[in-house]
Amino acid sequence: MRSTLTAIRNRMDRAGILLSGLCAVHCVLGIVLVGFLGLGGDIIGGQVLLSPEIHRVGLMLAVVVGVISLGFGVARHGRVAPLVIGGLGLTLMAAAILVGHGTAESVLTIIGVSLVAFAHIRNMRHTH
Repeated sequence: MRSTLTAIRNRMDRAGILLSGLCAVHCVLGIVLVGFLGLGGDIIGGQVLLSPEIHRVGLMLAVVVGVISLGFGVARHGRVAPLVIGGLGLTLMAAAILVGHGTAESVLTIIGVSLVAFAHIRNMRHTH
């Protein structure tokens, strides 16, 4: 039973790392398509890639995965640092939604997802 729970927690941490990476790629791709290629008004750039819904859904997924895996990690290994680091990252991601599209949003998001991924990595290391 214990090894099953550890495997589930590890999968959740890996999912958190994957989601963080996808979010960072999405952010950088948005900067390239809109900022450098000027494709902000087309369907891909304007209506899909920059849709606020994508950011909200991504943040909700990050919060759910983070709370489950990082929270259970604290219960398992007793170290609060991954939860605090992940919480800071999620806060920055939420702030990015509030500032609107632009450089500030991209910077906040990339720093936020980097912190969340780092927190998941630390959580996995403490669990083993």
